[in-house]
Amino acid sequence: MMSGKHYKGQEVSCCIKYSIFGFNIIFWLVGVAFLAIGLWAWSEKGVLSNIHSITNMGGFDPVWLFLVVGFVMFILGFAGCIGALRENTLLLKFFSVFLGIIFFLELTAGVLAFVFKDWIKEQLDSFITKNIQAYRDDIDLQNLIDFTQNYWACCGVFGPDDWDQNIYFNCTKENHSREKCGVPFSCCLDNSTGIINTQCGYDVRNETMEAVRKQYINVKGCKQQFEKWLQNNLTVVAGIFVGIALLQIFGICLAQNLMSDIEAIRSSWFFRSSRPDCDTVL
Repeated sequence: MMSGKHYKGQEVSCCIKYSIFGFNIIFWLVGVAFLAIGLWAWSEKGVLSNIHSITNMGGFDPVWLFLVVGFVMFILGFAGCIGALRENTLLLKFFSVFLGIIFFLELTAGVLAFVFKDWIKEQLDSFITKNIQAYRDDIDLQNLIDFTQNYWACCGVFGPDDWDQNIYFNCTKENHSREKCGVPFSCCLDNSTGIINTQCGYDVRNETMEAVRKQYINVKGCKQQFEKWLQNNLTVVAGIFVGIALLQIFGICLAQNLMSDIEAIRSSWFFRSSRPDCDTVL
């Protein structure tokens, strides 16, 4: 004859549990992909074999963006996945709180950007200028600047003469580079031939008349083109930010609901185990 206790109580919602698991598995996989891309890019540049080279980079290394975003997504996705599968409230709280902090920081950054927009523009101009100076120092930075100038059909921050701040493109007597008084090829007009002429920007700034320069390169600055693009695509940009915010709120709500279910079941177990007259199956 065997005896045991048989409890009939509520269970964790499978819908919520596997929804948050699926949400986080995608989150985690994207984080792994970002980390892999960042580490691969660093290995290609030899940074992993010479860590001291990080301090020698004069401009912004785009790889940092992949590494930081990937690391955060990896940790959050891992905590959310394990927390949901194991019904671990500690990991779910970590996921929920950290995601909430990120959401709050994003909201704060948006408000501060609106309030201090003039100061931020000055800092952004300074930041971009430093990256123009470091154009040849990092291949990823170089590719990013080339992509930006090509995509927005622009050249420099305010115009082609911004490239005077780069030691390879300036027009000083001390500069003996073949690229002297030129601009990167990404400033050149698109001839739609499918062949990239990397020398198309040579000596183009020896021409002081803008009308002549227009025949060979884009003369508008990237700042002006970016502001124009932003105005034309404001709805899309706003929709992306709202979508990201809603996904974060959705993840927080799922985690909070799952934690509530787990806590309710634990309370039910504690209450039943403390009763001396629980139902007994003989």
